[in-house]
Amino acid sequence: MSSTQSSHALQSMSSSSNGFMPLLCWLARLRYPAIGITTLLAVWWAGGYIVANDPDMWAFANFAPAPTFHALYDLVASGSIWPTILSSLYRVLVGLFWGVIIGVPVGVLIGYIGTAMKIANVPFQFLRMISPLAWMPIAVLAFASWDAAIIFLIVMATVWPIMFSTAHGVRRIDPNWFKVAKNLGASGPQMLRRIILPAIMTDVMAGIRLAVGVAWVVLVPAEYLGVTSGLGYAINDARDTLAYDTLAAIVIVIGVIGYGLDTICSVLIKRFNWHVE
Repeated sequence: MSSTQSSHALQSMSSSSNGFMPLLCWLARLRYPAIGITTLLAVWWAGGYIVANDPDMWAFANFAPAPTFHALYDLVASGSIWPTILSSLYRVLVGLFWGVIIGVPVGVLIGYIGTAMKIANVPFQFLRMISPLAWMPIAVLAFASWDAAIIFLIVMATVWPIMFSTAHGVRRIDPNWFKVAKNLGASGPQMLRRIILPAIMTDVMAGIRLAVGVAWVVLVPAEYLGVTSGLGYAINDARDTLAYDTLAAIVIVIGVIGYGLDTICSVLIKRFNWHVE
């Protein structure tokens, strides 16, 4: 073989190996998550095996992986799970929307004006420490529909992390930026649009990520409130009918959707992170 042919062969092999590099890197990143998921499934299977072989607990054997995934397949194949998911997502997203609408402006205000923070800090911290579910009786009395009551509970869960994260982001802004902007003749709305909002977007998104996690946890017990749709209602219904395989399948759906929402928020945080790492 000539030197030219050898060179071409080496270049071809090099380009082929370079083409596989992204795939290898992707597989390497999946290694540890795969180990974690496998460990979780093994523990789950072992727990199901112990339950199935215990005379006092065998009635709960359908919590095991095999019946659960079979029920999950039935739910997805029949399409009955999709309206349930959409109902819950609607309530969470509407509640999160109002949490952002309230939390971001108030967070900017108390973060920018020191006196406002001193006045609002104690009452806001007091309200933040009250469980969103503790507002349930008030929500039932104050709102005409169950949906509105649930959305109110989600707003009470989401507004505080968004508000305080936004305020923290405003306080981190270099005061010299405001001095320079004022010297250049910037108005209040211009400083808000050109300085404050771009600077705090990472903090706002971090607050939204925390809020989504809290809202998704609050959603399930909140949907016990008289509604006939949603993932919380589906869990309650499966429990009442002793359909433990369906109950476990819905728990998996809740976990998958929650993980997906958190991943979306994480991607958005990186998207809005303008700091040089």
